[in-house]
Amino acid sequence: MSDALSADGSDVNQDDTQEDVMTPAELIAKLEEAWLNEKFSPELLENKSEVVECVMEQLSHMEANLQRVKKGDAKASIHRMEIDRIRFVLSSYLRARLQKIEKFFPHVLEREKSRGEGDPSLLSPEEFAFAKEYYANTETYLKAIALKRMPPNLQTVDMLKAVPEPCLDSFVFLRVKEKQENILVEPETDDQREYVVDLEEGSQHLMRYRTIAPLVSIGAVQLI
Repeated sequence: MSDALSADGSDVNQDDTQEDVMTPAELIAKLEEAWLNEKFSPELLENKSEVVECVMEQLSHMEANLQRVKKGDAKASIHRMEIDRIRFVLSSYLRARLQKIEKFFPHVLEREKSRGEGDPSLLSPEEFAFAKEYYANTETYLKAIALKRMPPNLQTVDMLKAVPEPCLDSFVFLRVKEKQENILVEPETDDQREYVVDLEEGSQHLMRYRTIAPLVSIGAVQLI
C-alpha cells in the first residue's frame, strides 16, 4: 500500500502532478472521516463518491496482491483482516446513507433539486435514482393501501409535510481539526445574550449540530 493514488484511484508516478494525490493510508483516513461524519450527523451529507470509487479500486488492488502471497505466510492473515476492516467501513458508510435517504427521502430530493449550479451534489447518481424510485414506490403504496379509500379531498398527500425533517438541533460530539474563532453557539434573544466560543485545534466538544454543520462540510471539525 505504498503507491500513491490519484483521485480516480489510478496509480501515478512521483514525477506527475501532485494535485489531488493521496497515499492509500490517506485515502482510508478520508473514508473513515466520511463514515464517522455520516454516522453521527442527523442529516444526509454531501456524497463522497470519488473516495468510494478510489477505495473500491484499492481493495481490488489489495485482493490481487493477496493472491500472490504464499499460503501459510503470516502476512496474509493480517492483510485479509485489513481488507475486511476496510470493507466493513465502506459498507457501513453506504448503508448509513441509504438509511437516511429512506428516512428523509422527500427532503433529500428537495435539497438536491434546489441546490445551486456550482454546489456539490448531495447524492451520487445511483443514490439519486434510488431516492426517486423509493419516492415513487412509497406514493404508489400509499395510494393502493389507503388513499384510494379516503374521501376525494383527502386522496393526496404532501410528502414534505408527511415525512419528518432531520433534527438539526440535536447535539453531537466533535473534535476540532482546525482552530475556529467566534463560533456563534446561541443567538441573542430577549432572555439571553449571544454566546460565542473559540474552538481550539484538538479540543472536543458537545454542541448543537446546526451550529457546526458548516464546519463539518468544510472538514474543519470531525464528528465522533
